[in-house]
Amino acid sequence: MSYATRRRIISRVAEALCALAVLLALLPLGMILFYVIKEGGSALNLAFFTQMPKPVGEPGGGMANAIVGTLILIGLAALFAVPIGCMCGIHLSEYPATRFSYTVRFAADVLNGVPSIVVGIFAYGLVVLPVKRFSAIAGGVALGILMLPIVVRTTEELLRLVPPGLREGALALGATRSRSVFSVILPAALPGILTGILVALARVAGETAPLLFTAFNNRYWSTNIAQPIASLTVQVFTYAISPYDDWHRQAWAGAFLLVMIILALSISARVAVRRLERMNRV
Repeated sequence: MSYATRRRIISRVAEALCALAVLLALLPLGMILFYVIKEGGSALNLAFFTQMPKPVGEPGGGMANAIVGTLILIGLAALFAVPIGCMCGIHLSEYPATRFSYTVRFAADVLNGVPSIVVGIFAYGLVVLPVKRFSAIAGGVALGILMLPIVVRTTEELLRLVPPGLREGALALGATRSRSVFSVILPAALPGILTGILVALARVAGETAPLLFTAFNNRYWSTNIAQPIASLTVQVFTYAISPYDDWHRQAWAGAFLLVMIILALSISARVAVRRLERMNRV
C-alpha cells in the first residue's frame, strides 16, 4: 500500500469518526426534543395560554400568569446584566493586561461555573432578606447574575476580534479613544455581542433553582415586580411533582413551551446576526 493511499484511508476514517461524534452529540438533543414535543405538544390548547391555574385537584386551567411572569423575569435579568456586562467587556478589551482586568476576567470565569442554586441563595440574602419579601426584582437579579459572565466574556472576545485597522483609522481621523470604541469598534462587533446576549437569555430562561429563593411563585395574576411572581419553570416543577394527572399534562405543556422559547431565542440570534452582517457590508 502506497503512502498516498494510507493517507486517504486515514482521512476517510477520521471523517467518519467525526461524523459519528456529531451524531452522538446530537442524539440526546434529538431524543429530548422528540419526547417533549410528543408529550407536550398534544397537551397544548388555548386555555393553557389564556386561563389561570385551577385550584388543587380541579382539572383544566392554564399557565397564563406563568408565561407573563417568565417574560417579565427575563426582561428584568436583561435590564440588569446587559448594560453592566457590555461595559465590563468593553473595559476588558480596552485594558486587557491590567491587574484589575485579570481579576475581573477570572471572577467572570468562576461565576460562570457557580451552580445556579448558589446564585439563588446569594440573591436571597442580597435582595429578599433586607425587605423580607420575595419579588420579581429578586428573581431578575438572580437571573441577571447568571447572565453576567456570558455577556462579559462574549463582549470582550468579540471586541478583540475587530480588526485593529478600524481603530487606527478612527484615531487617525481625530476621534477620541472612547468615541472610536462606541462609534466604530462596538458597531462592528454588535452582531456577535447580540448573539451572546440572546444565548445568555436562552440559558437563564430555563432556570428553576434561583427562582425558588427569589421570585418564589404566585398562583394569581400579578405583574407587580415588587411582589412574588409566577414563572414557567417553577410552575412546571410544582406540577411535575404533584399527584394529579392533569397537572402532569400541563407540566409537559409548560416544558414544551420553554423549549420553544429557547429555540425562538436561538433562531432570533441567527437572524439578527445575518441582518446586521448585511447592514455592515452595505
